[in-house]
Amino acid sequence: MSEKGRLLPQSKSGSYYTEPHTARSRRQMDGFQDGWTQRVRTSWRQAVGVVNRAWYRAVGLLHGREFFAELLATFTLCTFGNGAVAQTVLSQGTFTNSELSINIGYGFGVMLGAYISIGITGGHMNPAVTLAMALRGKTSWVKVLPYWLAQYLGAFISSAVVYGVYIDAINSFPPSACPNNTRYLNSSMSWDGNSSKTPLCTGRIWATYPAPYLSLANGFLDQVIGTFLLLLGIWAICDSQNSEPKAGMKPMLIGLLLWGIGGAFGYNCGYAINPARDFGPRAFTAMAGWGRDVFTCHNCSVRQWWWVPMTAPLVGAVLATLIYWLLIESLHPPKQTRYDPSSVNNPRQYVPPIYDEPGATKRTSPAFQ
Repeated sequence: MSEKGRLLPQSKSGSYYTEPHTARSRRQMDGFQDGWTQRVRTSWRQAVGVVNRAWYRAVGLLHGREFFAELLATFTLCTFGNGAVAQTVLSQGTFTNSELSINIGYGFGVMLGAYISIGITGGHMNPAVTLAMALRGKTSWVKVLPYWLAQYLGAFISSAVVYGVYIDAINSFPPSACPNNTRYLNSSMSWDGNSSKTPLCTGRIWATYPAPYLSLANGFLDQVIGTFLLLLGIWAICDSQNSEPKAGMKPMLIGLLLWGIGGAFGYNCGYAINPARDFGPRAFTAMAGWGRDVFTCHNCSVRQWWWVPMTAPLVGAVLATLIYWLLIESLHPPKQTRYDPSSVNNPRQYVPPIYDEPGATKRTSPAFQ
């Protein structure tokens, strides 16, 4: 046997040892292994670099953190709200009080969604709110489309989650329990009664539909007024020169505001007042088995209803923004933190009494001593 392959004597354990390769062959083997490992590592780093650059570029185009904040906030809003509607519809009103449960669900949903994103984006969760903020310069116009995309996508994902949670209840929902000749279907509308997957039966869990008596003009006005009140309340709550609450209280007040709107204007067509909350879930139901009838709605009093909750809230938001600015915000007195002797004759600019350090006695402005 050659020196290269010579066996060494047995060790104490009884095993044989083979003499190692020569230094040259070891260097060749090590060089091959090192070169192969280096090529794999380089290829992996290049692939990771390409993915990272594409990811950060996409995040940059979508305004990254703000995009995901709006997506998650809208997801939270729609999950709470549509989950409450699903619970009410599928239990046929026997599990909860229908109107109260739905209003509480949407109220808490918008409150928690606002807490998620108010420090990042302002807590819009609604394309109408984003448009209003851009009109007043509170949000850059460059961010409007990314915010809208995040809101629609968040509502769509939320719909899939609600569907997954209630899928067994939906599949076992009896067609005989679907409303017929009620507020959702009048006597002139037909329904085959063979499936519960119709827009006016279980489809109304996700999207809004008009009541049988509702006309197109009345439905459009309903959405305009509802969104008008929503934005009017938001502007009042967030007005720093009015009776502005503390930052931590704003989401709670906005949630109560939505609760009030639902309690007052939910009968006609479900107070969508949010294009993303209506269109995202509607698109999901079209893909999940309800079909294109969620858009055409041949049994609805207003056919092709889907575009009303998408456009009317934008009109209401613009009107509320212009009216609040014209009648309230533009008439605020100029901000002034200290007494200015030159403004004594102008009661709008005069700031009465001046206080020294905490605990000091009150002193009056020199001009009035």
